[in-house]
Amino acid sequence: MSISLQLANEAATMALGVQLAHLLRSGDVVRLEGDLGAGKSTLARALIRELTGAGDAPSPTFTFVETYDAPDFRIWHFDFYRLEKAEDVWELGLEEALEDGAVIIEWPEHAEQFLPETALVIKLDIAGDMRQAKIEANDLWEARLEKAGIA
Repeated sequence: MSISLQLANEAATMALGVQLAHLLRSGDVVRLEGDLGAGKSTLARALIRELTGAGDAPSPTFTFVETYDAPDFRIWHFDFYRLEKAEDVWELGLEEALEDGAVIIEWPEHAEQFLPETALVIKLDIAGDMRQAKIEANDLWEARLEKAGIA
């Protein structure tokens, strides 16, 4: 299933993050792809804030990973932009994250070979003053997206 959405502004990107937050379950992986400034961190922050109430959800650009406790599971937010070797994901705790909670990954293409094929892929592109979100979902995500009104 492939879905294309126009995101008119930052508020629309954040609204998509809030919608996705209500779909997230332990064991899920969300891949956020796109160029610098496309809105990956904005979407991730909105999702994290919605689930945890965290006032601050910094981008893990320099720390590589931040964790948050949601009511039912832990959220692991990774940023692989500065990853030197794909194998370094294991030192960052990816294996534990995949077993322990929900995983959000910015720049997942830097360690693609270690990520599950069941991940929800959200590709954000800059389109003038707007953003374009292309969501690629497998059967596991399709019904959830439809129920949330995203599909």
